[in-house]
Amino acid sequence: MSHLTPPRQQLDTDADAPVPDRAEEASPTPAEPAPEAAGSDTAPAPAGDAAGAPAQGADAPTRWFRRRLNPRAAAVVRVGANVLAGVFVLVAILVPDRLDRFTLQGFFRLPVEALFLAILLLALPSRARRIAAVVTGALIGLSTVLKCLDMGFYQTLARPFDLVFDWVLLTDAADWVKDSFGHTGEILAVIGVIVLLIAVLVLSALAMVRLADMMAGHRAVAVRTTLVLGVVWITCFTLGVQFAGVPVATKGYSQFLANRVQYVRDGLGDADVFKKQLAVDAYADTPPNQLLTGLRGKDVLFTFIESYGRVAIDDPKMGPEIDATLTAGNARLKSAGFAAQSGWLRSPVTGAGSWLAHSTFLSGLWIKNQQRYRTLTTGDHATLTKYFQKTGAWRTVGIVPGVRKAWPEGKYFGLDHIYDSTHLGYEGPYFSWTPVPDQFSLEAFQKLEHGKKNRDPIMAEIILASSHNPWSPIAHIIDWRDLGNGRIFYKIKKEGTNPTEVWKSAQRVRTEYRKAIQYSLDSLTQWMQRYGDDNTVLVFLGDHQPVPTVTGGTANKDVPVTIVARDPKVLKRVSGWGWTDGLKPADNAPEWAMDQFRDRFLKAFGPQG
Repeated sequence: MSHLTPPRQQLDTDADAPVPDRAEEASPTPAEPAPEAAGSDTAPAPAGDAAGAPAQGADAPTRWFRRRLNPRAAAVVRVGANVLAGVFVLVAILVPDRLDRFTLQGFFRLPVEALFLAILLLALPSRARRIAAVVTGALIGLSTVLKCLDMGFYQTLARPFDLVFDWVLLTDAADWVKDSFGHTGEILAVIGVIVLLIAVLVLSALAMVRLADMMAGHRAVAVRTTLVLGVVWITCFTLGVQFAGVPVATKGYSQFLANRVQYVRDGLGDADVFKKQLAVDAYADTPPNQLLTGLRGKDVLFTFIESYGRVAIDDPKMGPEIDATLTAGNARLKSAGFAAQSGWLRSPVTGAGSWLAHSTFLSGLWIKNQQRYRTLTTGDHATLTKYFQKTGAWRTVGIVPGVRKAWPEGKYFGLDHIYDSTHLGYEGPYFSWTPVPDQFSLEAFQKLEHGKKNRDPIMAEIILASSHNPWSPIAHIIDWRDLGNGRIFYKIKKEGTNPTEVWKSAQRVRTEYRKAIQYSLDSLTQWMQRYGDDNTVLVFLGDHQPVPTVTGGTANKDVPVTIVARDPKVLKRVSGWGWTDGLKPADNAPEWAMDQFRDRFLKAFGPQG
């Protein structure tokens, strides 16, 4: 892949002079620009360096045009190039790092950082000036790339890109593009990102070099202009002058950089904070025979519904349909003798990062980034699932259809056996990101574990992934007897929607999200009605809210959590929690941080519960 290298530049102080013909170019020019005085930038730049080599720079393209165009056209090209360079740098400084903050008036502001850059470049001698221009230009380009990353992360995770922990997530983004738009789309996207990155860095450096040389060539005008704009900035900032509701004088770029530096410092210091939290476990010394005594003999299923967030229930456009699904599911469970209670949990993540939410729920620790996750899963802090295994009273299994690669963390979570996407007997198609439809995953669990005779009680961690972004195409409920090996889903997938079409409209995205949540809820409640018994205890919850396209950018991170059981003794143990009867938590139902669930659950179902 080719790239541009900023050449050294000769100042264009004679751009309006007549263009010499070829004969004149062959002979020495009678009047060469005077050498620059030592330590001063008041004289024009030299035509060559000390070795006599001709000076080149960001103005070289203009000279190329000037030799081939008439003087008036060459002047227009020169002025146009200077204007474009200035606009490029100003836009890079003023552009916000969130798409929802894009406004036209936001680009008609005066950034104090541009004034400081002008002062710096005017104060430096020629060679140092050019080096500073390249460095600052590259830094502005890098910050522009970081802003673009922030835009993407705010759109998916409702937070900025973490320079310490988030690099691993870029591979997940590539996988998402592949699942949504195919392998070709993934390749084109990666190539496009690389080309864009190089282009931004090179153009930023070239633009700064051009502006630096222009100011040096018109030093008196540049100094006066900088002084006037400095006075204007101070006046507007002091008086709070605004244009269309936006402050004219801004220092937002400096604040952006300061916030990023602080973000990195906090991330680097978080490791020590988390190590202290990791060492605390109220149940670490509890004898196995005193753990989970209130659930002995029960099959306990911890089930995560991907992206099942509070927005699905509270949103006025999605809420009625979800409410109807929950009402039907509740009636279905009641007809089978089950009762339920529901509340709210606050997830550490939103938009994505399911594994962080799962580990928070199970470990009782706030796992908010990848470093904490790795520290947790390489240590010995016990999870809720691990405590079930520790008792020796349950066979612990994992149904994780979203896992398509090696998952060594499964051992840490205390799972005796793990069924990933390749071990559930599914021979049907992927539904975008989702390897196995939820209904099939639950039926596979029934055949492989739950439906066996003369078995030990089971504790299962089950991940229902059909409601994973991009929610298109999605499966629909079919007769459980027709599931077979899953090939029936080829026909169902053909009837589904294309994600490339769905994501052209935010409203269609929200509609498909709602349908996916309904499918997951129906699959789960139908399975309980069909296969649940007196010894079945189901705990199901969302792992995080969906992306801001669905949530509308809300900062709320709540997810529903529900306990379902036929044995009234089970729900009696949590009656003091103040949860809502049924599958739908009330607006004023208790809201806990997700890391609080583990210890409260262990207490409720322990000897003193």
